[in-house]
Amino acid sequence: MTTSLSATAGAACAALLLTLALGEMLRRLALSRGLTDRPSARKAHERPTPYLGGVAIAAGTCVATTAAAPSDAALPVLAGWAVLVALLGLADDLRPLSPSSRLLVEGLAAAGVVASGGGTGLPGAVPDTVVTVLWIVLVTNAFNLLDNMDGVTAGVGAATAAILAAAAAFAGQAGIAVFLAALGASCAAFLAHNWPPARMFMGDAGSLFIGFSLASATVLIDAPRAPLDRITGMVLVTFVATVDTALVMVSRRRAGRSCLTGGTDHVAHRLRRLGLRPRQVASVLPAAAAAAGLCGLLVGRHWLLSGIVLPVAVTTGAATIWLLLRVPVYPARQERAASPGAGDNGAEHAGGPLR
Repeated sequence: MTTSLSATAGAACAALLLTLALGEMLRRLALSRGLTDRPSARKAHERPTPYLGGVAIAAGTCVATTAAAPSDAALPVLAGWAVLVALLGLADDLRPLSPSSRLLVEGLAAAGVVASGGGTGLPGAVPDTVVTVLWIVLVTNAFNLLDNMDGVTAGVGAATAAILAAAAAFAGQAGIAVFLAALGASCAAFLAHNWPPARMFMGDAGSLFIGFSLASATVLIDAPRAPLDRITGMVLVTFVATVDTALVMVSRRRAGRSCLTGGTDHVAHRLRRLGLRPRQVASVLPAAAAAAGLCGLLVGRHWLLSGIVLPVAVTTGAATIWLLLRVPVYPARQERAASPGAGDNGAEHAGGPLR
């Protein structure tokens, strides 16, 4: 146990330092090569901002994990497929890909996780496989959608990774715990570059890597096996990202907008309209993710009852969506100016068609 704690702490420290250093190197490289998100009428930043931060997060996480992690059969599965998804995101950052090609690769990676033992615990191999693959793809893209304001995705990713690292440690899966601790530290380190106002964006390479890693961890961590407990934990540790995605889908459908059309209609944007400053938003959402994730951890430890917690979580999420739908985000002028295919990061970051 002491060795595992030392490895976890060592990986977290190494990832923190690596991501800080790599982030600065990649920021300068991106600026020199013109790999930047340029200001426009639909974007809040005032100067070209590099977007290779996701490479620093993925590299910092994987290098630190490789150096410190003990043997764990699930670790190469998680890290290997996560790297593939990060490369997919990097390709999309450099030259936007079609939604179908992105989903195909994400689905392949999710199927690889399932084939290696990941699952939701539902009865029946086929239903469990289908639901698990869909879940991983959904959460992966939910974090991609969440990357719409400075500091939010890195903060939520750091909080969620820390909760899941604790869950993996309790389950005796030291390798996954080390990977998640390194991921959380990398996300926290990236905030040095991404805290409002951001000096660097993570791009799809970062948001897809974070989302896929966290989603896969929820189905690879070996506890609990009861389907209701497991599903409750999965919902809670991804609560902020899934609520944000649900809000955007419902809002755009009600407004008659394409779900693939970007816009400033996310939770973060609505909180800004309610008067919160960017740094407050970048603090509130990770805090909410940490609180929900802690409840999920307590369900996994059987200290909270899923039969009570899940209805409360669903009700809270639905109420949050209902209240935020009342915040106006679609002025007539903006509706006419919006163009299909623009990324949801349009107001803050560069983005692909799924945002």
